[in-house]
Amino acid sequence: GASDTLRVGAIGTGGRMHELLNAADTVGNCQLVAACDVYAPRRDAIKERSKGTATTHTDYRELLEQKLDAVIIASPDHWHVRMAVDAIAAGKDVYLEKPVTHTIEEGATLARAVRSSKQILQCGMQQRSWSHFRDAVDLIQGGSLGRVPQVRTYWWQNYLAWREHHAIDVQALDWKQWLGNAPDQPFSEEKFYRWRWFWNFGGGAMTDLFTHWIDVAHWAMKSDQPTNAQMLADKSIFEQWDCPDTVQAAFRYPGFDVVYEGMMASSIDDGGLEFRGTEATLKINRSGFGVYHESVSGRENPVVKAESFRDGTIDHMQNFFDCVRSRKEPNAPVETGVAAARAGHIANLAYRRSGAISWPPKSSV
Repeated sequence: GASDTLRVGAIGTGGRMHELLNAADTVGNCQLVAACDVYAPRRDAIKERSKGTATTHTDYRELLEQKLDAVIIASPDHWHVRMAVDAIAAGKDVYLEKPVTHTIEEGATLARAVRSSKQILQCGMQQRSWSHFRDAVDLIQGGSLGRVPQVRTYWWQNYLAWREHHAIDVQALDWKQWLGNAPDQPFSEEKFYRWRWFWNFGGGAMTDLFTHWIDVAHWAMKSDQPTNAQMLADKSIFEQWDCPDTVQAAFRYPGFDVVYEGMMASSIDDGGLEFRGTEATLKINRSGFGVYHESVSGRENPVVKAESFRDGTIDHMQNFFDCVRSRKEPNAPVETGVAAARAGHIANLAYRRSGAISWPPKSSV
């Protein structure tokens, strides 16, 4: 019933999961009843968080056998689709962190699993529920900017400032389970903490960061597949990573282009988007947006301004819980997450194939 407390399971209980559970606690009317992680200290922390009531598991399949309404998945990317598909098969609704896929091919697998079931899957693209992003998309689609031939996206973060980590007790970690279907390799603390920057487990900036912004562009521009992608990128700072830390990428969509730039040793300006239209430009980030009109003086811009007062993850979790109860389509259905991740995967393919790619790729002779 609508007033029933939702029984929730958590898979992958690192830093992001705690943020998601904070959002769930803010929304309320849910109980964390089971949690899974391959690292014992994280299982202990989540047990403590639940005041000792949640069951804890090393193998997520054991968690899926529990009596749950929904699971939240915040594991490394290479586990996302397998865990989500198994959760759906077990009759659970799923909140799946982004990027929802680790490869392009996984997109069809995930979409098929969701659409051939009766389960709800919310992709972790929280901008879809964030009120000022929703208002901005309405303005763009309503024609407030005129024609929009160009979208600029950027995200700068400073990993040099995040050097301190707790040493990992390897005896308390099931490294083989953590690796999953990735090639067997010795334990590495760098890979454990910064898995996003190794191809076996993540996809670098293009799937970690760009995924969020390209989803907003897809949504606002009503177009979700590029025809061409170019990527100029280097390992300028973190040579130990697989993925480049300094990136310039460009995408051609029917009627508009999208560019992305970012690096991982500079955090000034953080992340955001600019929709450049013939009549006005809309600049937006997670703090708010402004619309700057071409025909007014600089002092009078922005002509429209909005601010954000709380993390959109809260509203996104609220939307997920509402849909678990109502069985309605969530704000970020599977196709949106697949398309956003695919754009990042396409860019990474371009990077690994001398910098440019057409999409879909021409079949090789």
